[in-house]
Amino acid sequence: MSNVVSFHTYKLKEGASVPDFLLAVEKLIKEYVSNQKGFVSFQLFVEGDTWADSVTFATMDDLNAFVESEQKDCHELAEKFGSFLDYDTCTSNVYSVVKSF
Repeated sequence: MSNVVSFHTYKLKEGASVPDFLLAVEKLIKEYVSNQKGFVSFQLFVEGDTWADSVTFATMDDLNAFVESEQKDCHELAEKFGSFLDYDTCTSNVYSVVKSF
């Protein structure tokens, strides 16, 4: 079974502190997401004022379990991360990895 990548794009809320956002991302990933079953990696991207991130899980079941747990009980670090986002600009897609080089 191949890895799956959840890919998101978004802009930050007007006036959001980029250093504070980066700290929130780091804490979320290091202290919470990376401890979830099947977590493989996380990447953060920026181009102009548009941010993107990808989180890779070993299987779709692992990703679905993570998403389901967050929907039931959003972790405080996820809430902090979310407080920086302009939700009107958010997109999300899930991809299966076909090949890695």
